[in-house]
Amino acid sequence: MNTVKPRGGRAKTIYSCTECGAQSNKWAGQCGSCGAWNAMIEDVALPRSPRNARFTGYAGEPQIHTMADIESLVEVRTATGFSELDRVLGGGMVHGSVILIGGDPGIGKSTLLQQTMAALSERLPTLYVTGEESLQQVSLRAQRLGVPSARLRLLSETQVERILALAIQEQPKVIVIDSIQTVYTSEVQSTPGAVSQVRECAAQLVQFAKQTGTALFLVGHVTKEGALAGPRVLEHMVDTVLYFEGDGSSRYRVIRAVKNRFGAVNEVGVFAMTDRGLREVSNPSAIFVSRHEQPVPGSVIMVTREGSRPLLVEVQALVAESHASNPRRVAVGLDQNRLAMLLAVLQRHAGVVMYDQDVFVNVVGGVRVTETAADLAVLLAALSSLRDRTISNDTVVFGEVGLAGEIRPVQGGEERLREAVQHGFKRVILPKANAPRRAVEGVEIVPVSRLAEVLDCL
Repeated sequence: MNTVKPRGGRAKTIYSCTECGAQSNKWAGQCGSCGAWNAMIEDVALPRSPRNARFTGYAGEPQIHTMADIESLVEVRTATGFSELDRVLGGGMVHGSVILIGGDPGIGKSTLLQQTMAALSERLPTLYVTGEESLQQVSLRAQRLGVPSARLRLLSETQVERILALAIQEQPKVIVIDSIQTVYTSEVQSTPGAVSQVRECAAQLVQFAKQTGTALFLVGHVTKEGALAGPRVLEHMVDTVLYFEGDGSSRYRVIRAVKNRFGAVNEVGVFAMTDRGLREVSNPSAIFVSRHEQPVPGSVIMVTREGSRPLLVEVQALVAESHASNPRRVAVGLDQNRLAMLLAVLQRHAGVVMYDQDVFVNVVGGVRVTETAADLAVLLAALSSLRDRTISNDTVVFGEVGLAGEIRPVQGGEERLREAVQHGFKRVILPKANAPRRAVEGVEIVPVSRLAEVLDCL
């Protein structure tokens, strides 16, 4: 590892944990702070000089206040220009908040932020800091997208001290750092992207945002496992963590909030990638449900819930005879272990045996369903494929299946039912505890409490 030894100090080799940021003088297989295995990587740290260790107050010297002295103000949110992004943020952008956006390379992170900053620049002073692209590349993208970016201020810089010095002069209300892995600080003598560099740069940027009330967007790289690169402490330092997801073969993109101090988590926003950039999808249920002309075996429509938004998705199953000693259980968009458990429940309480069958289950459109409301749809799709019996196209099901064969209620039953009615479905099979008290005009409500009742009604 090549390091540059400064004149005033000697380079010291340390080992930093990529999960929690803890440091140690010796390498260890397990982090002593968080217990993570194989998370210690080699890094370089220098003793800080008194000048660098001195606190920098961007809003004056800090003072201690009592809770009664602090004026309670209503959160003021600013629309970003994308209603889908505002939904994920909890209703809009909060000034002084720090938002970390991660996603695979080429998924559209820079495109989304450039379109957002171009819209915000018409109302607020903004600053787009790029460390990976030149100013010409950013300008060419703006021309290709056709966004009004005449007022958008650009800066190509990677040293955090110079970025903050220019930000104090410009006084923008919104700043984008693209990306945090390319920014470095002169206080730490290691390469950009190292654990210590990411941690120190993020600390200075967060401090600046909180003391000046500037909204800050940080773009983060992801590892091959899909997690945000760098120390895990980076996610604890920011206010909101967003993941930009999508299949490379599909033009649809989903942005998901996994942490939000100013709103609900697990909210999703749906975009479509076009030749003119990202466009919002106002009705995601229409793209995730393929309405077949004729009913086909193994296809069931269900209503999932992402945050406060109900979505109609199609669950498909294929059950085929297995010639292997261990039949395959493959789930795409669902938990594979839960699929095996549901098949065991189906065998125990319905007498349907699939120990000699390969079972493949897929959620159409690349949607990832993590809630238990998909249990009933998975079982019915597998049973429909096994028996080669179709389920009507105008039928929607949702509900959790317990180990005792009971159909348990799920959260947001009324919103799910309303979404199904809005899209023209005529029959809804749902848990008995989620059944509405009043009849819904034009829709047959089938409340069930046991797995045997579901099979009887079909």
